[in-house]
Amino acid sequence: MLFSAFFFGLISSFHCVGMCGPIAMMLPVDRSSEAKKVLQILLYHLGRLTAYGSLGLVFGLLGKGFYLAGMQQQLSILVGIFMILIILIPEKIFMKYNFSKPVYKIISKVKSSLGKQFKKKSNSALFMIGLLNGFLPCGLVYAALFGALAMQNMSLGVLYMVLYGLGTIPMLSAAVYVSGFLSGNFRNKLQKVIPFVAVFIGVLFILRGIGLGNFISPGNISLFVKGMPDCR
Repeated sequence: MLFSAFFFGLISSFHCVGMCGPIAMMLPVDRSSEAKKVLQILLYHLGRLTAYGSLGLVFGLLGKGFYLAGMQQQLSILVGIFMILIILIPEKIFMKYNFSKPVYKIISKVKSSLGKQFKKKSNSALFMIGLLNGFLPCGLVYAALFGALAMQNMSLGVLYMVLYGLGTIPMLSAAVYVSGFLSGNFRNKLQKVIPFVAVFIGVLFILRGIGLGNFISPGNISLFVKGMPDCR
């Protein structure tokens, strides 16, 4: 299932261009030196990958608890269902119930810190911008985190989210160089594909949990963690 992480990141990056693209376009990079600019962009992405990996570690640890409780197959099914629901339920419904209200103050602090980093032009600031950017609320990141949860292992949880982040790099890097490299109409068409991809991945997790005894749906869900070292 790890392969789905990079593919999901690659496809969802078209959404990222619309949401996080403005941040990428406004990065305080050194535009007088191409080498420094590339390095600073990489530092920005490294910050994002660090944030995603940290979240993957937490959700992988939670998944490990389900695995030890013998609920690995049920968890995979639930993860698939939640991934599909996150994509299919209109965002305005989430906004109506304001599920993020308990952490609103934390999110506000992250946004405030992010704004302060834009005023700096150091390499550390580029890394911090990426790091803080990675912790901002995003429905597609939430969907990816459910994938990390289903890995039922901290190492695999981190790897799943890092692979997801790597998938978003090409498009966001392009946004730094060319602000209008994709027309709005073309981006809108590509974004319509994202729900289908997310639903497809959600279905894969459900099939994985059902255990039909084939390659896609093996009878032993412990294949997620078999032979993988765990971080403690």
